[in-house]
Amino acid sequence: MSLKTEWVRYGPNREQSAFAAWPERAATPLPAVVVIQEVWGVDAHIEDVTRRFAQAGYAAFAPDLYARDGERPAALARDRVAELQAFLNQLPPGAWATVLRDPKARDEALSRQPPEVRARLVETMETLFAGISTGGLRLDGYVPALTSATSFLRQDFAPTRGQKVGAVGFCMGGGLTALLACHDAELSAAAIFYGGAPSESLLPAIRCPLIGFYGALDPRVTGGVPAFSEALRKAGKSFEPHVYEGAMHAFFNDTRPSYDVRAARDSFVRTLELFRRQLAA
Repeated sequence: MSLKTEWVRYGPNREQSAFAAWPERAATPLPAVVVIQEVWGVDAHIEDVTRRFAQAGYAAFAPDLYARDGERPAALARDRVAELQAFLNQLPPGAWATVLRDPKARDEALSRQPPEVRARLVETMETLFAGISTGGLRLDGYVPALTSATSFLRQDFAPTRGQKVGAVGFCMGGGLTALLACHDAELSAAAIFYGGAPSESLLPAIRCPLIGFYGALDPRVTGGVPAFSEALRKAGKSFEPHVYEGAMHAFFNDTRPSYDVRAARDSFVRTLELFRRQLAA
């Protein structure tokens, strides 16, 4: 399918940027899907996922949450983040999480890198994961950029103006998808891929159905799903969780060792079905 793709500036002062894609030959406006990045930012994988939703008949929009006025900090430049991801990918499964949280484990893992490479990796790692705390990533600071994006898609972006908007996010973006549902009363659907749950106090504000996808081998995130499900049930919200046996965190990312084709295939079909019902009907 031939797609139209471009980087779009949006926000009150056009300070935000996003990668957008939609079917070139489709009559517009189209329903919109906000694709919310992993911690790695809008990289080649997220651009590919954005194109996948465009090929399914939507105008897909991936905000670059690390950029301001079209520029990222040097430590979060795409080549620097890709370098860090490549380093973490060669570690044993699950070890990268320990490296990120344990300075001693980090130093040991980095010890065989040349000094200049080690310095770059440490700077990017510390900048990228600066928000990690015992409660997980502090994501609230990214919500205004996302609500600005959904408003822009509904009101100002010609390919989507006046249409329904849904959201899908992965890892950090999964948690942000849930938060966006709490802060945007007009959001029509939300698909959460292995993201953390928002504060229970925010759940009554949700107005759209949620679907969630989790790996059974990802206890840090998946362990919170029963409580999240129960809190949503008590709040009278629609939530459909799916836990995939044998799948790890980031099972949808086909550039990572954690990729699980069975879980990725099933979750993608279920997400498309949610969007068909809620956005395109």
